[in-house]
Amino acid sequence: MKITKIETYSVSVGWKNWLFLKVCTDAGLYGVSEATINGFIKTTEAAVHELEHFAIGKDPRQVNAIARQVIETIQDAGHIHRLVMAGIEVACWDILGKSLGAPIYQLLGGKQRESILGYANGWYRAERTPESFVQAAEAAVAKGFHALKLDPFGLAQGFIEESQLQLACAILAAIRKRFGPTLKILIDVHCRFTPSESLRVARRLAPLDLFWWEEPTSGEREELTNGIAAQCPIPVATGEQYDKVGQFLTLAAAGGVSIFQPEPMSLGGISNTIAVANIARANGAWIAPHQSGGPVATAVCLQLAACVPNFLIQEYFDPFNDPWTRDLVTWTPVINPDNGHLSFPDAPGLGLDLNLDVIKQHPYDPNSYLDVRQAGWEKRLGVQPEAGTNKLP
Repeated sequence: MKITKIETYSVSVGWKNWLFLKVCTDAGLYGVSEATINGFIKTTEAAVHELEHFAIGKDPRQVNAIARQVIETIQDAGHIHRLVMAGIEVACWDILGKSLGAPIYQLLGGKQRESILGYANGWYRAERTPESFVQAAEAAVAKGFHALKLDPFGLAQGFIEESQLQLACAILAAIRKRFGPTLKILIDVHCRFTPSESLRVARRLAPLDLFWWEEPTSGEREELTNGIAAQCPIPVATGEQYDKVGQFLTLAAAGGVSIFQPEPMSLGGISNTIAVANIARANGAWIAPHQSGGPVATAVCLQLAACVPNFLIQEYFDPFNDPWTRDLVTWTPVINPDNGHLSFPDAPGLGLDLNLDVIKQHPYDPNSYLDVRQAGWEKRLGVQPEAGTNKLP
């Protein structure tokens, strides 16, 4: 069996573009994957085709050898290079699983659990008021979620004004009051604050019993986050911006962080994410993979959730995107309303396929990206033009 070509498909979902891959073979089998990153879809798509010659002609069942060739043949070019590696690697895992009639997690040692706790993200597409956030939270909980993640800080950068901090406190207090202590509330800081300001704000919010404090400061140096974690009254989670396994080793060596957030597609794929999980496990930490892409990347995370022992919780955006996005793929997880858990795919390989007819109806849009420095970003409408101007070309 040999890889004959790699097809790419970019899709606009309004607030973001997604990039899907299809790795084809001369045996009729093919594998699907995703290589989504906010704001760089066309760049990543071009990189896939620029590097595809390292995979074409190879046996896709030699998954790790192909992934290494993609990343090691030329000098590592960073995040997008890793996305290409992951996109091809995951599609090859999909082919391998299909060829053997088994889900990917079965090839990795089998299931450690039957489902995984999921947390909602992208659910608060509303005005930044306590009332609007509570109303949005009610809709998310009604879908079966027992955990919600949000960024209540508006446009704050570096430091936050007292009035804006009071509003953030009011939003979180309203959610806590409405749902009580059983709802897990996760905070995404989006690297907004200086280290000292991040600690100050975390201490202010700690009485609200928050599940974690994510990306608390600049991602330039892992040690900055370690320093916050050593003093923070809320458990610190981080790692979505890392594109190398070694960055997590640096994180582990300094200590303090017990929740690692590898982004499988940005890190190079399934094998590298398992390597991070092993580093975490050796240091008493757990993983909670970041996933703000599309449904194929969700399936990748759920394959890992099934087989990785120290897997804590999984991010899940998909139910809050436009309804037509459900038709992009042939499988999506079911949420158990009794415990907020997500089901695992059980078909061979990755467990789903792409619907190309739906994909072609929603082409790439250059304005589909998230800018958390734009007023009203919480609504996730993409980048809107200034009043009186035309939309960006």
